[in-house]
Amino acid sequence: MAWSHCRKKEGKFEFKGNKYNVVDLPGTYSLGAFSEDEIVARDFILNGNPDIVINVVDATNIERNLYLTTQLLEMGAKVVVALNMIDEAEKRKIKFDLNRFSKELGAPVIPTIAAKRKGINELIKQSVELINQDVKPKTQISYGEKIDQEIKKLKAFLSDKNLEYPSQWIAIKLLERDQYIYELVTNKIDLSSSDEFINTLHQLKNRTEDYELEIVNKRYEFASKIVENSVTMPEVIVETKTDKIDKVITNKWLGLPIFFLIMLLVFQLTFTVGEDLLGGLMASGIEALGKVIENYLITINSPELLVSFVTEGIIGGVGAVVEFIPLILVLYLLMGILEDSGYMARAAYVMDSIMRALGLQGKTFISMIVGFGCNVPGVMATRTLENKKDRMIATLINPFTSCGARIPIYLVFIAAFFPKRGGLVLFSLYLLGTLVALLMGKIFSKTLFKGESSYFIMELPPYRWPTLRNVLRNMWDNVSGFLKRAGTIIFAVVTILWILAILPLGVEPYSRNSILGQIGLLIAPIFKPAGFGTWQAAIGLFAGIAAKEGVVATLGMVYAGVEEGTALVTAIQNAFTPLTAVSFMVMTLLYTPCAAVIGTIRKETNSYKWAIFTALYTFAIGWLGAVLVFQIGQLLGFS
Repeated sequence: MAWSHCRKKEGKFEFKGNKYNVVDLPGTYSLGAFSEDEIVARDFILNGNPDIVINVVDATNIERNLYLTTQLLEMGAKVVVALNMIDEAEKRKIKFDLNRFSKELGAPVIPTIAAKRKGINELIKQSVELINQDVKPKTQISYGEKIDQEIKKLKAFLSDKNLEYPSQWIAIKLLERDQYIYELVTNKIDLSSSDEFINTLHQLKNRTEDYELEIVNKRYEFASKIVENSVTMPEVIVETKTDKIDKVITNKWLGLPIFFLIMLLVFQLTFTVGEDLLGGLMASGIEALGKVIENYLITINSPELLVSFVTEGIIGGVGAVVEFIPLILVLYLLMGILEDSGYMARAAYVMDSIMRALGLQGKTFISMIVGFGCNVPGVMATRTLENKKDRMIATLINPFTSCGARIPIYLVFIAAFFPKRGGLVLFSLYLLGTLVALLMGKIFSKTLFKGESSYFIMELPPYRWPTLRNVLRNMWDNVSGFLKRAGTIIFAVVTILWILAILPLGVEPYSRNSILGQIGLLIAPIFKPAGFGTWQAAIGLFAGIAAKEGVVATLGMVYAGVEEGTALVTAIQNAFTPLTAVSFMVMTLLYTPCAAVIGTIRKETNSYKWAIFTALYTFAIGWLGAVLVFQIGQLLGFS
């Protein structure tokens, strides 16, 4: 996704025979200590010893973006400013005097158009040149005579204390009442050597003057002065195409219906193109491959168990998952187009009013959008939320957003019972997951996590024609992750289940008398009220806790073993009804997330308690949802 949902990414490039490492830090507007992303970015710049910091700023909103630049300069970092989206600024009649801009800022300023890869070579050249220069940032921001004197006094004491952060920056943070820095100073310095410094710290902690607000104002004044002297703004604000489109797309009354219609269209196209045009080819290809491999193994007199493992375990299990790659390709291609065009940012903006009405922070929906790809980065994206209440709620409800791993489950049941309404069914499942997430968020905000939510501020990027490179990269990132899971986790799950399905030796493989069947029979009664109390369905759901793709892989294996030669879709039609199919899909939508998500929740909350709570409460919600669908459906006369 376009929004930061991980700590940092690293890459490499070569320039004039030398190799350089690039670290992409989480995007942020400031370097305080209000969110995880701010702390990660701040700590890396201060402790990671980067040779240079490239600060990407939005040329269309320059004054606000320069606030972060001033904080970087305060840290003493070597900074190169990438003045991005310069083409959009020109469309809005915004003109820059780049030489004066650079001189007053005290850092090189390079115009770029990242989407078209323009200005990148010059940016690299300037960055490498600055790395090789033994210079310090020239800019010195004045915060007013009184604060400047306080900084000077604190800096004099701190300069010889060998702290890991620059003394000038520590002095500023102490004046801003940064609790983390205050604790660092008091823990690492022997204060007994200076009564004067102890008194100064005590005064800072208990003062009535609001130095923090004054420092913030001075940073904005500094940025404003640079803009005033080196940037020419249009006398009349130019209304761009983006502005005109947003009057409709983000309209108070039209925004949500348009969002739902766009998503419905995405899911319908996914089925029309992915299933009707490509899905059959992949299924036929896997079936043909299975026959070729089976015949080859028989020809070379392979042991019967090996033939069974390869054909029923690997081809029947893993192949059942891989079969749906065309639909996943199409879905992520369309989602990538929406994201690269700038629309997905509008989706988060449109949802803000609903989120706030439910006691949630608007930015929570961004983490939910990330969760549509995978719940692991979706949970990690909650780091961008400023307060603990918002982070905890967003973390606990993210598993309800339907991740890509659940798609094969929906697709096989849709192909079996609702092939002509595939897009509508898939859209309904995504919508149901979102509604349940929002409802649980409201409940949590009123019970477990009381308190005010912070406000949501975000910049909406201009609409652009999606670039093929970005769209394909986004699609490949998601699909490659899916393939890696199929080749590792799903393979491991299928292998274990296949072994359990053929043991003990002497019983009919894949029967209720196998170890796998006995485990399934033990679990199955739990799901009887939901209409799918068979041991095969129970084992499928059990495997889904390891990885959601394991549900289809397991069903493909157990049904292929029982009904050799029968396609999974046909086997599903024989084992389920349309009503129990819907009930089963609701269960897989809402029940316990995969082990990777549970592990991520434990890591992000630093608590086994919340990880276990999430596993249990989501299972209860999923079970309740499936039971309600089946029982109400029966009362209404559905089969």
